Amino acid sequence: MAPYMRLRQICLVAPQLAPVISDIAEIMGLAVCYRDGNVAKYGLENALLPVDTIMLEVVAPFKGGTTAGRFIEKTGGRGGYMAIFCCNDPDERGRNANAMGVRTANMIDHAPYHGVQLHPRDCRAAFIEFNHTEGSDDILGAYPPAGPDWQKFIRKDVTLALTGVEMQSPDPQGLAEHWGKIIGIAPEGAELKLPNATFRFVKGAIEIMSALEFRVADRASVLHAAKARGVAVADNEFLLGGVTFRVS
Repeated sequence: MAPYMRLRQICLVAPQLAPVISDIAEIMGLAVCYRDGNVAKYGLENALLPVDTIMLEVVAPFKGGTTAGRFIEKTGGRGGYMAIFCCNDPDERGRNANAMGVRTANMIDHAPYHGVQLHPRDCRAAFIEFNHTEGSDDILGAYPPAGPDWQKFIRKDVTLALTGVEMQSPDPQGLAEHWGKIIGIAPEGAELKLPNATFRFVKGAIEIMSALEFRVADRASVLHAAKARGVAVADNEFLLGGVTFRVS
Protein backbone atom coordinates (compact mmCIF):
# COMPACT_ATOMS: atom_id res chain seq x y z
CA MET A 1 0.00 0.00 0.00
CA ALA A 2 1.41 3.39 -0.98
CA PRO A 3 2.06 5.75 1.95
CA TYR A 4 -0.40 8.59 2.34
CA MET A 5 -1.41 11.17 4.93
CA ARG A 6 -4.57 13.27 4.74
CA LEU A 7 -6.60 15.37 7.13
CA ARG A 8 -9.67 13.28 7.86
CA GLN A 9 -11.42 15.07 10.70
CA ILE A 10 -11.33 18.07 13.02
CA CYS A 11 -12.91 17.64 16.43
CA LEU A 12 -14.19 20.58 18.46
CA VAL A 13 -15.46 20.42 22.02
CA ALA A 14 -18.37 22.26 23.61
CA PRO A 15 -20.13 22.18 27.00
CA GLN A 16 -23.30 21.03 25.17
CA LEU A 17 -23.95 20.08 21.55
CA ALA A 18 -26.79 22.61 21.33
CA PRO A 19 -26.74 25.18 19.89
CA VAL A 20 -23.24 24.66 18.46
CA ILE A 21 -24.25 21.91 16.03
CA SER A 22 -27.34 23.70 14.78
CA ASP A 23 -25.38 26.96 14.43
CA ILE A 24 -22.68 25.27 12.35
CA ALA A 25 -25.25 23.47 10.20
CA GLU A 26 -27.35 26.59 9.55
CA ILE A 27 -24.51 29.04 8.99
CA MET A 28 -22.25 26.79 6.94
CA GLY A 29 -24.98 24.90 5.07
CA LEU A 30 -23.86 21.52 6.41
CA ALA A 31 -25.77 18.41 7.51
CA VAL A 32 -25.24 16.03 10.44
CA CYS A 33 -24.30 12.62 9.04
CA TYR A 34 -23.89 10.65 12.26
CA ARG A 35 -23.99 10.58 16.04
CA ASP A 36 -21.58 7.91 17.24
CA GLY A 37 -22.73 5.89 20.25
CA ASN A 38 -19.21 4.53 20.71
CA VAL A 39 -18.07 7.80 22.32
CA ALA A 40 -20.51 7.32 25.24
CA LYS A 41 -17.93 5.12 26.99
CA TYR A 42 -15.76 8.25 27.24
CA GLY A 43 -18.64 10.21 28.79
CA LEU A 44 -19.26 12.08 25.54
CA GLU A 45 -21.92 12.63 22.93
CA ASN A 46 -21.08 13.86 19.46
CA ALA A 47 -22.27 14.84 16.02
CA LEU A 48 -20.35 14.83 12.74
CA LEU A 49 -20.90 16.99 9.66
CA PRO A 50 -19.01 16.32 6.41
CA VAL A 51 -17.30 19.30 4.79
CA ASP A 52 -16.71 17.64 1.43
CA THR A 53 -14.51 14.69 2.53
CA ILE A 54 -13.25 16.18 5.82
CA MET A 55 -15.38 15.56 8.90
CA LEU A 56 -16.17 18.34 11.33
CA GLU A 57 -17.06 16.81 14.69
CA VAL A 58 -18.26 18.39 17.91
CA VAL A 59 -18.12 16.44 21.17
CA ALA A 60 -19.70 17.40 24.49
CA PRO A 61 -19.34 15.74 27.92
CA PHE A 62 -22.50 14.47 29.56
CA LYS A 63 -20.86 13.57 32.87
CA GLY A 64 -17.97 14.77 35.01
CA GLY A 65 -14.37 13.60 34.89
CA THR A 66 -13.96 13.40 31.12
CA THR A 67 -10.87 14.44 29.21
CA ALA A 68 -13.03 16.74 27.11
CA GLY A 69 -14.50 18.30 30.24
CA ARG A 70 -11.03 18.94 31.65
CA PHE A 71 -10.06 20.49 28.33
CA ILE A 72 -12.98 22.93 28.60
CA GLU A 73 -12.08 23.78 32.19
CA LYS A 74 -8.41 24.31 31.35
CA THR A 75 -8.96 26.41 28.23
CA GLY A 76 -12.26 28.08 29.00
CA GLY A 77 -13.58 26.33 25.90
CA ARG A 78 -11.15 28.07 23.55
CA GLY A 79 -9.33 26.00 20.94
CA GLY A 80 -9.95 22.92 18.81
CA TYR A 81 -9.74 19.55 20.52
CA MET A 82 -8.32 17.09 18.00
CA ALA A 83 -6.77 16.82 14.52
CA ILE A 84 -7.41 13.39 13.00
CA PHE A 85 -5.42 12.07 10.06
CA CYS A 86 -6.05 9.02 7.90
CA CYS A 87 -2.95 7.18 6.73
CA ASN A 88 -1.78 3.77 5.61
CA ASP A 89 0.16 2.96 8.80
CA PRO A 90 -1.27 4.40 12.06
CA ASP A 91 0.65 1.98 14.29
CA GLU A 92 3.97 2.85 12.68
CA ARG A 93 3.15 6.56 12.97
CA GLY A 94 2.36 5.98 16.64
CA ARG A 95 5.65 4.17 17.23
CA ASN A 96 7.55 6.98 15.54
CA ALA A 97 5.80 9.48 17.82
CA ASN A 98 6.59 7.34 20.87
CA ALA A 99 10.27 7.30 19.87
CA MET A 100 10.32 11.11 20.00
CA GLY A 101 8.70 11.15 23.45
CA VAL A 102 5.05 11.55 22.42
CA ARG A 103 2.95 9.07 24.38
CA THR A 104 0.02 7.06 23.08
CA ALA A 105 -3.12 8.11 24.95
CA ASN A 106 -5.65 5.68 23.48
CA MET A 107 -6.02 2.89 20.92
CA ILE A 108 -9.32 2.43 19.10
CA ASP A 109 -10.26 -0.85 17.46
CA HIS A 110 -13.68 -1.01 15.83
CA ALA A 111 -12.92 -3.24 12.83
CA PRO A 112 -12.38 -2.37 10.05
CA TYR A 113 -11.35 0.93 11.70
CA HIS A 114 -8.16 1.27 13.76
CA GLY A 115 -7.00 4.48 15.41
CA VAL A 116 -4.01 5.63 17.49
CA GLN A 117 -4.53 8.75 19.61
CA LEU A 118 -1.50 10.60 20.95
CA HIS A 119 -1.29 12.46 24.24
CA PRO A 120 -2.26 16.15 23.84
CA ARG A 121 0.30 17.30 26.38
CA ASP A 122 3.07 15.75 24.28
CA CYS A 123 1.56 16.80 20.95
CA ARG A 124 1.02 20.35 22.25
CA ALA A 125 -1.98 22.46 21.28
CA ALA A 126 -4.36 19.54 20.51
CA PHE A 127 -4.75 15.78 20.28
CA ILE A 128 -3.37 14.08 17.17
CA GLU A 129 -4.94 10.83 15.95
CA PHE A 130 -3.84 8.57 13.11
CA ASN A 131 -6.33 6.08 11.71
CA HIS A 132 -6.91 3.63 8.90
CA THR A 133 -9.97 1.79 7.65
CA GLU A 134 -9.03 -1.59 6.24
CA GLY A 135 -10.03 -2.03 2.62
CA SER A 136 -11.01 1.62 2.14
CA ASP A 137 -8.22 3.86 0.93
CA ASP A 138 -10.65 5.86 -1.22
CA ILE A 139 -11.28 9.25 0.43
CA LEU A 140 -14.97 8.75 -0.44
CA GLY A 141 -14.95 5.19 0.86
CA ALA A 142 -16.11 3.76 4.15
CA TYR A 143 -15.24 5.72 7.28
CA PRO A 144 -17.01 4.09 10.27
CA PRO A 145 -16.72 7.05 12.71
CA ALA A 146 -18.92 9.08 10.32
CA GLY A 147 -21.61 6.43 9.94
CA PRO A 148 -22.60 3.99 7.20
CA ASP A 149 -23.66 6.51 4.56
CA TRP A 150 -21.86 9.76 5.38
CA GLN A 151 -21.30 10.50 1.69
CA LYS A 152 -25.05 11.14 1.23
CA PHE A 153 -24.83 14.08 3.66
CA ILE A 154 -22.19 16.09 1.79
CA ARG A 155 -23.57 19.55 1.03
CA LYS A 156 -21.69 21.95 -1.27
CA ASP A 157 -24.19 24.71 -2.02
CA VAL A 158 -22.79 26.92 0.79
CA THR A 159 -19.47 25.51 2.01
CA LEU A 160 -17.14 24.04 -0.59
CA ALA A 161 -14.17 22.90 1.49
CA LEU A 162 -12.27 23.09 4.77
CA THR A 163 -8.94 24.33 3.46
CA GLY A 164 -6.83 25.25 6.48
CA VAL A 165 -6.24 24.94 10.20
CA GLU A 166 -4.58 27.72 12.19
CA MET A 167 -2.45 26.79 15.19
CA GLN A 168 -1.21 29.42 17.64
CA SER A 169 1.94 29.23 19.74
CA PRO A 170 4.47 31.56 21.38
CA ASP A 171 6.92 29.60 19.20
CA PRO A 172 5.00 28.89 15.98
CA GLN A 173 8.04 27.62 14.07
CA GLY A 174 8.91 25.24 16.89
CA LEU A 175 5.34 23.90 17.02
CA ALA A 176 5.28 23.51 13.24
CA GLU A 177 8.48 21.48 13.37
CA HIS A 178 7.16 19.37 16.27
CA TRP A 179 3.90 18.55 14.48
CA GLY A 180 5.81 18.00 11.25
CA LYS A 181 7.97 15.34 12.91
CA ILE A 182 4.91 13.62 14.40
CA ILE A 183 2.92 13.68 11.16
CA GLY A 184 5.88 13.02 8.90
CA ILE A 185 5.65 16.16 6.79
CA ALA A 186 8.49 18.67 6.56
CA PRO A 187 7.35 22.24 7.29
CA GLU A 188 7.46 24.85 4.56
CA GLY A 189 8.21 27.86 6.70
CA ALA A 190 5.58 27.69 9.44
CA GLU A 191 3.15 25.59 7.35
CA LEU A 192 2.44 21.89 6.98
CA LYS A 193 0.86 21.18 3.60
CA LEU A 194 -1.22 18.05 3.31
CA PRO A 195 -2.92 16.98 0.06
CA ASN A 196 -6.29 18.32 1.22
CA ALA A 197 -5.54 21.05 3.80
CA THR A 198 -2.79 23.28 5.18
CA PHE A 199 -1.86 23.75 8.84
CA ARG A 200 -0.60 27.28 9.50
CA PHE A 201 1.31 28.11 12.67
CA VAL A 202 1.08 31.70 13.91
CA LYS A 203 2.18 33.72 16.92
CA GLY A 204 -0.09 33.55 19.95
CA ALA A 205 0.02 33.75 23.73
CA ILE A 206 -0.79 30.05 24.23
CA GLU A 207 -0.68 26.87 22.17
CA ILE A 208 -4.11 26.14 20.72
CA MET A 209 -5.87 25.16 17.52
CA SER A 210 -7.26 28.64 17.00
CA ALA A 211 -9.08 28.78 13.64
CA LEU A 212 -10.54 26.80 10.75
CA GLU A 213 -10.50 28.20 7.23
CA PHE A 214 -13.26 27.47 4.75
CA ARG A 215 -13.83 28.14 1.08
CA VAL A 216 -17.47 29.08 0.56
CA ALA A 217 -19.67 29.85 -2.43
CA ASP A 218 -20.79 33.27 -1.15
CA ARG A 219 -18.90 34.77 1.77
CA ALA A 220 -21.42 37.59 2.34
CA SER A 221 -24.33 35.18 2.69
CA VAL A 222 -22.42 33.04 5.22
CA LEU A 223 -21.56 36.11 7.31
CA HIS A 224 -25.19 37.24 7.08
CA ALA A 225 -26.34 33.80 8.28
CA ALA A 226 -23.93 34.01 11.22
CA LYS A 227 -25.33 37.40 12.23
CA ALA A 228 -28.87 36.06 11.91
CA ARG A 229 -27.98 33.29 14.40
CA GLY A 230 -26.72 35.90 16.86
CA VAL A 231 -23.04 35.12 16.28
CA ALA A 232 -20.67 38.09 16.48
CA VAL A 233 -18.97 38.66 13.12
CA ALA A 234 -15.75 40.60 12.51
CA ASP A 235 -14.47 41.02 8.96
CA ASN A 236 -14.64 37.52 7.45
CA GLU A 237 -14.73 35.48 10.65
CA PHE A 238 -16.76 34.49 13.70
CA LEU A 239 -16.35 32.27 16.77
CA LEU A 240 -18.09 28.88 16.97
CA GLY A 241 -17.29 25.80 19.02
CA GLY A 242 -14.26 27.42 20.58
CA VAL A 243 -12.50 28.26 17.30
CA THR A 244 -12.62 31.05 14.75
CA PHE A 245 -14.42 30.16 11.54
CA ARG A 246 -12.73 32.10 8.75
CA VAL A 247 -14.44 32.17 5.33
CA SER A 248 -13.18 33.15 1.92
